[in-house]
Amino acid sequence: MSVKQKEKKPLHLAKMNIKKGDTVLIITGKDKGKEGTVSRALPQVNKVIVEGLNIAKKHVRPQGQTRQGGIIEKAMPLHVSNVMLKCTECNEPTRVGHERRPMGADQKLRPVRICKHCGKAIEDRMRSS
Repeated sequence: MSVKQKEKKPLHLAKMNIKKGDTVLIITGKDKGKEGTVSRALPQVNKVIVEGLNIAKKHVRPQGQTRQGGIIEKAMPLHVSNVMLKCTECNEPTRVGHERRPMGADQKLRPVRICKHCGKAIEDRMRSS
């Protein structure tokens, strides 16, 4: 009996509005109402891993001399539809829009994520640091 796995999208077709480093609010599930930072984005399967949230206990066996066995706590992926991005300007959970705005020294039009709540650009935490 085989378990049917969900097919992964090719990386060039996988698009998500949430990126690594974004602050998100969990809107469904056991951690509903909690906030956290996205530690990893998995666009091929439309999931994100949020630091310290959606924790599951995992039983692992020892692997020779390198890893000790036992029960570890691991942050498991959440579907993107179960989290909501928090705006960097108004600090409210919001839907995301896209706009092309002039940016950089050459003032070239580049795509920017827009907060639907306040209309300002959402700051990309990974680029600014």
